[in-house]
Amino acid sequence: MTAQTQVIVAVAIFLLTYAFIISEKIHRMVVAMLGAVVFLLLGIMSQEDAIHAIDFNTLGLLIGMMIIVGITRRTGVFEFIAVKAAKVAKGDPLRILVLLSLITAFASAFLDNVTTVLLVVPVTFSIAQEMDVNPMPFLISEILASNIGGTATLIGDPPNIMIGSATGLSFNDFILNLTLPIVIILIVTVMILRRLYRDDLVADEERKARVMAFDEREQIKDWALLKKSLLVLALTILGFILHGLLNLESATIALAGAILLLAITREEPEDILLHVEWPTIFFFVGLFVLVGGLEHLGVIRWIAQEGLKLTGGLLGPTAMFVLWISAIASAFVDNIPFVATMIPMIKAMGEMSGMDLNPLWWSLALGACLGGNGTLIGASANVIVAGLAEKNGFPISFMGFMKVAFPLMLVSIVISTIYVGVRYLGWLF
Repeated sequence: MTAQTQVIVAVAIFLLTYAFIISEKIHRMVVAMLGAVVFLLLGIMSQEDAIHAIDFNTLGLLIGMMIIVGITRRTGVFEFIAVKAAKVAKGDPLRILVLLSLITAFASAFLDNVTTVLLVVPVTFSIAQEMDVNPMPFLISEILASNIGGTATLIGDPPNIMIGSATGLSFNDFILNLTLPIVIILIVTVMILRRLYRDDLVADEERKARVMAFDEREQIKDWALLKKSLLVLALTILGFILHGLLNLESATIALAGAILLLAITREEPEDILLHVEWPTIFFFVGLFVLVGGLEHLGVIRWIAQEGLKLTGGLLGPTAMFVLWISAIASAFVDNIPFVATMIPMIKAMGEMSGMDLNPLWWSLALGACLGGNGTLIGASANVIVAGLAEKNGFPISFMGFMKVAFPLMLVSIVISTIYVGVRYLGWLF
């Protein structure tokens, strides 16, 4: 096979893989791994090159955090927090919406958003049922909050894990660069949602009393396990904060935390490992190989050259291009494969132009994570909540969600545009 034929075949396989991922006809892990295996079978890249293309730091960080969260969720602490929030809100539905949104956002910053919504949504249905109100406003708010909160930290959303691993940006770098815009976006989003749903979320005193009768302590299933889990979770996050001083990769810290928790809780490893999302891990493996193949053939570098021509090779237009193309694309395409493709492209842009890449990395993180709020298929958390809602008899329609979410996503990207412009591009100077 000639070099030109290899490029054509590789691009065709990549685009076909993307199309099947979007269609959801076949599970995305199977599609990604199939594409990767075809690359190997056709000799587009060797097995050794494929192994080098896999980012084991990303995989280790994901597996470690999945184990820690998998054990912690058994304690019932997340359900405890949700019920406590409802009682703090005095059973007022609008206040509950605000508090659950804030809790979801905060939890998503330190756990993955899929886990967060899996824990919060069932409690939300219980609260909505007791109050006899439509759970839809709560569900939509929690989806949006989970994706917004997940943007704030290195471990909050898979795209950030990938960016951090590929660039060496630390947990502290993400906090320092993304917390401010995320807090602003979260406050603005919650205020708009509160105003939007104020007429739908009304409850009389009797319904409020039902919620106040909940006993949050009943939600805790194992106090001893809770103390151990929270201790290890705190130590792991401290490790992320200090990883520069410790000279350890984030994956090493996450895996160390996971093994420590397994050791002190004496949970059955086989049982815990069953709760690791292995399809997600192998989905990443397939993507890394596919993108590595395109990088190996020079396709990514060519795309980067064309991108630089479009923006004139200037930092400002390039940062805005990355931010907005990431947001729009991530609303309709899974943001994980999109970010996997963008990372080597941005690196190539930096090599060719010599520009400072920091504004581009933060633009990519903001665009890809927040863009996932645009549609019901934009992020994994959205799909999970939609499935839980349908199972409980409250299906969320694609257009119904988009009418609320897409404008709010655009608002968040406008705020991000101002932030990137002012902080990194000197717009006010």
